[in-house]
Amino acid sequence: MSEKNIQDYLKKEVSETEVLLFMKGTPVFPQCGFSSTVVQILAQIGVEYKSIDVLSDNEIRQGIKEFSDWPTIPQLYIKGEFIGGCDIITEMYQSGELNSFVEGKGIKLNKSSI
Repeated sequence: MSEKNIQDYLKKEVSETEVLLFMKGTPVFPQCGFSSTVVQILAQIGVEYKSIDVLSDNEIRQGIKEFSDWPTIPQLYIKGEFIGGCDIITEMYQSGELNSFVEGKGIKLNKSSI
């Protein structure tokens, strides 16, 4: 894919997916501790999300860093908005802000998983 096509693909995924996590590995088998932490947090709050494994495609891995102007993975997007990486998500989760933010965006949380 060309650089423009990668950016178009990323823009489409981010805009069409309510909760999207770019991560290393998969939710079942994360390939780094930071990705694993964010997966655990999302499971704790009970939000459904789509994940994209950046290790399976180097163009996506580089492209998402340019797309967000953020140098590290994982990256979480909610309703098209870049939320942040592991540190920011962890802080938001610990303060309760992540639950409020997600619910404020009109996304249902699966309370039975909490």
